[in-house]
Amino acid sequence: MLVERGDDIAADGLDLEALLARILYHALDQPGSHAPAADGGRDDRVFGHPHAVALHPGQASGLVMAFEPGVVFTVFSLIVRSDRDFAGHACSLDCLTVNACVIMAVPMQFLSDNAAPVHPAVWEALRAADEADAPYDNDFLSRRLDEAFGGLFGCEVAALWVATGTAANCLALAPMVPPHGGVVCHREAHIEVDEAGAPGFYLHGAKLILAEGEGARLTPGDIEAAIDPIRDDVHQVQPHALSVTQTSEYGRAYSPGDMSALARFARERGLGFHVDGARFANAVAHLDCLPREACAGSDVLSFGFVKNGGMGAEAIVFFDPALADVVRYRRKRAGHLQSKGRFLAAQILAMLDDDLWLRNARAANAAAAEIAGACGSRLMHPVEANELFVRLSSSEREWLRASGFSFYDWGEDAARFVTAWNTRAEDAAALAKAIAEL
Repeated sequence: MLVERGDDIAADGLDLEALLARILYHALDQPGSHAPAADGGRDDRVFGHPHAVALHPGQASGLVMAFEPGVVFTVFSLIVRSDRDFAGHACSLDCLTVNACVIMAVPMQFLSDNAAPVHPAVWEALRAADEADAPYDNDFLSRRLDEAFGGLFGCEVAALWVATGTAANCLALAPMVPPHGGVVCHREAHIEVDEAGAPGFYLHGAKLILAEGEGARLTPGDIEAAIDPIRDDVHQVQPHALSVTQTSEYGRAYSPGDMSALARFARERGLGFHVDGARFANAVAHLDCLPREACAGSDVLSFGFVKNGGMGAEAIVFFDPALADVVRYRRKRAGHLQSKGRFLAAQILAMLDDDLWLRNARAANAAAAEIAGACGSRLMHPVEANELFVRLSSSEREWLRASGFSFYDWGEDAARFVTAWNTRAEDAAALAKAIAEL
């Protein structure tokens, strides 16, 4: 078709993007007598482009697998000549990339940093760890964690691995909060909204005491407003710990000064101080400070790695090493003492090596900053890490999804976009351009 006609397409006034779509949607049973896949569906609530599935389920991906030479060469010839002026106007490689993603049902990924791939250095570390060693946390790699984190934070620590952020948060709080006690946190904290009651489960009935604060962050004043009305008697749950998220659920960072003020308040009130650091790396990258300054004065930090290039390992870092002694037993009882713990330790050490954790976070933050520059007044919160909350109507969100971007709705009139360590510069630029043109 197009290969034979070559440069004549400009004379015929054909639209290159429409033509590319026709090529890639072309039924496989016509050029190659292939039957379409029977189960080419996907979750269109997320990816939002139902037409490709409805018209030709599975055929676009099948086309690539079957490698129809004529069609693939046609597409390739279009791409390599995409800076030519077809039909009287230029068609950029960026536009072809975007539309190819839509047509092939491969969205540009801004759903969550949880969806990002595992960093190659982590895979290599896992392969290297695949040798016989002592079980549980007695292996060589697990025994290195205290020293590795001690060097990072510049103080004595005890560090334990677990498989999930939920377990990290709950086990971190366990030695500070009795079953009859409470944990003060923001009303939109992850431990309140997104952990299915796990704190109450792990803490044997302890309650979360919810506070309000701008940007899902807390100040000493916010905490006072939540706990001062609590009577000091046996009829009411007493606060025993404070938990804050760095960065917050709206991507806002606590400065070192903010953290120090919270730590002073916690000490004055006799509260343990926990930092949920699922995106701690992004906070440190934004603040450009020492890691300890980003969680200054805290007793324990849940240090997230899965969102930042890890596969399935998080760290609980105890700045009071005595707290870890209790958690070693609680971790086993909770089912998180893995028999081949060296594979969790290997992931964490690979991320700490040569500050890979920080470089990954900087890359994610930079991609978010590029997109933020195009959002203007649509931004609901300042972008201080790798999350963007953007005011968008339902029709605007539909158009963005049809243009090849995947993301989550955030209520009725907004969307959340999350960048990751592997977000391609061209994808971030394409999203920024699309939002700017709305």
